Amino acid sequence: MEYLLLVISLAGVVWGANLLVNGSVAVAKRLKVSTFLIGAVIVGIGTSFPELIVSSVGAFDGNSDVAIGNVLGSNIFNVLGILGLTAAVTPLTVQKSNLKFELPYCVLISVLLLVLVYNFFTGGKLMISRIDGVILLVFFAIFLWVSLRNGKADFNASAEAGQAEEEDGKPLMSMWAAAGIIVFGLAVLILGSRIFVDQAIIIAQQLGVSEAFISITLLACGTSLPELAASITAAMKKDADMALGNIFGSNIFNATLILGVCSMITPLTSGGIVLADYLVMIGAAVAPLLLGLRGKLSRSSGILMFAAYVVYVCHLFAGQA
Repeated sequence: MEYLLLVISLAGVVWGANLLVNGSVAVAKRLKVSTFLIGAVIVGIGTSFPELIVSSVGAFDGNSDVAIGNVLGSNIFNVLGILGLTAAVTPLTVQKSNLKFELPYCVLISVLLLVLVYNFFTGGKLMISRIDGVILLVFFAIFLWVSLRNGKADFNASAEAGQAEEEDGKPLMSMWAAAGIIVFGLAVLILGSRIFVDQAIIIAQQLGVSEAFISITLLACGTSLPELAASITAAMKKDADMALGNIFGSNIFNATLILGVCSMITPLTSGGIVLADYLVMIGAAVAPLLLGLRGKLSRSSGILMFAAYVVYVCHLFAGQA
């Protein structure tokens, strides 16, 4: 029964991702904004709801390892695992504007998280305090404001009532229809991911591995299934901006809004999550910035990043032996 549920949930994730991407592209065309912006804001934030739910529950239960480990693991998997696998399937074009803001900002947030946790300037216990949470929320607001300012191409002009534009002879999907498809696609994605995560946790607990290991690997990969499905689907539809926006929007959302909210619920202590995990997260954020400087993430770059993720997981698993 567990394997049957896994197959059904994965099928639901793929179907939901296809609906989500189609609806999001329609919204981008309607609003005359870049698909990167839609990927970063609508798709990126939407596909990160599983991380928000899991980390918030961990915070309410006083389990900081689940709250922090889920975010770190998701951010590492998003870049090295998902982006690496996506680029290995089809090379991704990286726009100059993304190299100037979104990618460096993702690196900045990763470094900021390390600085806040380790209290480099004030000393003290390794934790994300409520004050740190406020700082993270401010950085999320800055990201959202700059992305909206840079990514939209004359929103006011595009918001004029109701003229259906055509592309390739076909009328654009209505805004209501696109919004409905996005909501339904997200619901299918999150439900499928939830079933997958539940089964993965049961198996892991039977194997007797630690909660930190479960959160940074199985939970992180499970809650990142929406990003995986949405990114690969977007790339296969030749929409690299949507795929990249999804990954980096999700990572910034995870590290700023999710941990910001969770630390406001209760201060988060970094127990089973060690310095090496934070450094790997920073390295994962730097990798696409360096590899994409020439304007493209090639198949070889994707394979390299995915191989790095496999090595990291093997290292974690060896630590459980």
